[in-house]
Amino acid sequence: MARISYVELPVRNVAGVRDFYAKAFGWGFTDFGPDYSATTGGDVDVGLNGSKDQAIAHLLPIVEVQDLEAALDSVTAAGGEVTVPIFTFPGGRRFHFRDPDGNELGVFVNEPE
Repeated sequence: MARISYVELPVRNVAGVRDFYAKAFGWGFTDFGPDYSATTGGDVDVGLNGSKDQAIAHLLPIVEVQDLEAALDSVTAAGGEVTVPIFTFPGGRRFHFRDPDGNELGVFVNEPE
């Protein structure tokens, strides 16, 4: 079943924001290079996106699915507008879309290396 399993935050200082959440809530993070860090293993994980190449402007809820291409087809058939085509990241692939009311979400499939 597709579900929101991840929330990504746009940040300018990955290390500083990571350290804030670690201190404030005791969250543990895994770094995926200098521009990305994330909690792993929770019901809903949090990613800190400091990437210039794949930057996001707002909070980005991300839906986990089993078949990314089928989800892309379903989103577009239902009237969603793809804003970022499928791309690869460490641990999987994803795309972003806007719903008919303008909300942007991501959809990903976990593909461990």
